[in-house]
Amino acid sequence: MNFWFGLLIGIKEIGAHKFRSFLTMLGIILGVASLLAMFALTEGIAQGMREMLAASGGVERVDVTYKDPSEELQDLAFLSPGRTMADVEALRKGAPLADLVSPQMDMGNVAVRHSNIKLRLTVSGVCPEFMEMGKFEIEAGRMIGQPDIDSVGRVAVIGAGVADELWPDNPEYIPLGEAIMINGIPYRIVGTFELSESDQSKRKREAGISAAQDERRTRRLGKRKAKAAKFDPYWQKNHTVVIPISTMFFDFRTAANADGSPNPKVDRLSLRVSDLSLFEETLNQVRAVLIRTHRGIDDFGFDTREEWFDSIESSVRATRMSGSFIAGISLLVGGIGITNIMLASITERIREIGVRRAIGARQRDIFTQIVVESGVIGFIGGLLGLAAATGMIHLLILISPTENAPVITLQAVMISFGFAVGIGVLSGLYPAWKASTLDPIEALRYG
Repeated sequence: MNFWFGLLIGIKEIGAHKFRSFLTMLGIILGVASLLAMFALTEGIAQGMREMLAASGGVERVDVTYKDPSEELQDLAFLSPGRTMADVEALRKGAPLADLVSPQMDMGNVAVRHSNIKLRLTVSGVCPEFMEMGKFEIEAGRMIGQPDIDSVGRVAVIGAGVADELWPDNPEYIPLGEAIMINGIPYRIVGTFELSESDQSKRKREAGISAAQDERRTRRLGKRKAKAAKFDPYWQKNHTVVIPISTMFFDFRTAANADGSPNPKVDRLSLRVSDLSLFEETLNQVRAVLIRTHRGIDDFGFDTREEWFDSIESSVRATRMSGSFIAGISLLVGGIGITNIMLASITERIREIGVRRAIGARQRDIFTQIVVESGVIGFIGGLLGLAAATGMIHLLILISPTENAPVITLQAVMISFGFAVGIGVLSGLYPAWKASTLDPIEALRYG
C-alpha cells in the first residue's frame, strides 16, 4: 500500500470521529506540553545559574587561595612571603598558559563619601587586568591604567550601584571628574562600570519592582538571610570601587600591620586559563612558579569554578530526568489510549478489512495502514502539544514575571515532538498486528 494513500485514509478516519480522536490525543497533548514546559523551565534556571557563573569570571577563572602548608613544612612556614606582587611578576613571565594574571588588595568597611552621603563598602586596589578578569564593562570614562599605577594616582572607578547611591537624586548622572572621599582621602572618578544584572533582576526592573519593595522583602527575610542574599556577584560588581594597586599600598598599607610595618601581601590573586583543554597543565605550571616564589612552602591552593559548573550541569540533568519521568507517564497514558481506540476502530472495521483482503490487499498493507493511522494521531497530538506548551509557558511568565524566563530550545522541541510520534507509532503496532492477522473469510462474515 502506498504510504501517502495510507496517510490520507488515516486523516479521513480521524476527521470522521473528531471528538473521539481528540480525546485519544489528549494524553499525548498533555504529555508533550508538560515535557516541553519542563525542558523550558529547566533551561531557564540553568541559564540563570550559568549567567551567575559567568559574572564571577567564568569557568576559566582560577583564584590562588591560602591554605595551611603540608604537615612536614609547618615549622618552615615562616619562610614563605605569602601571596605578593612578586608572585604576579613571576606568573606573568613563567606561566604562559595563564594568559591573564590579576592581583587585588582589598580593604573592607571603608567610608566612601560624597557630599553628605556616606557608604560602607569594600575598596580594592587593582591592576588593569581586573576589568577583563571580572568581565566588567566600562559605561563611561576609562579603566585604571598602568600610568595611574606608575604615578600612584588617586583615581577611582566605581560601579553603577555606587553611583546611584551617592547621587540618589539624579539616577542618570555620570559622575566623571567628581571627587569622592575614601577614608577621608580625596579620589577623582575617572570611570564607571556598566550595570551588571541577571535576567531575573532585569525582569524585576522591567516589571516595576522598586528598590523599596526589595528593601521590605529584605526586612521580612531577616538580617542574616538579607546579608546572604545581598552578597551575590551582581551586587558586588555594581558596588565595586577600585583604585590603583600602588595607591592602595601607599595610602593604606604602609602601616597596615599591628606593629606599624607595611603589608605588601595581595588579598586576591586570580588568573585565567587560556585553553580549558590544558586546564591541569596550566595549574601545574602555576604551581611550579609559586613553589619557587614561596621558597618551597606549599601554602597556597586553587579555587576553581569546575565544581560549580559540574554542580549546575548535574542539577539540570537530575531535574530533567525527574521531569521527563513524570511527563513520560502522561505520554504512556496517551499511548494506551491510542492502543485502546485503535482496537475499537478495528472492531468497527472488521468487515471493511475482510473486503480489502478479498480484493487483494496483503497483510502488510493492513498492518501499514493501522500503524500510519496511529502515527498520524501521535503526529497531530504532538503538534497540538507544542502549541499547548507555548501557551502554558506564556501563562507561567504572566504568573511569575520576575522569575527566570523559560527558554525553548530546538532540541527540546524535537525531543518532545519525536516522543509523541514515537508513542503514536508504537501504540499502533499491536492493533495493526491483530488487524493484519484477521482471517478474510471470518472478517467477511462479521456483522
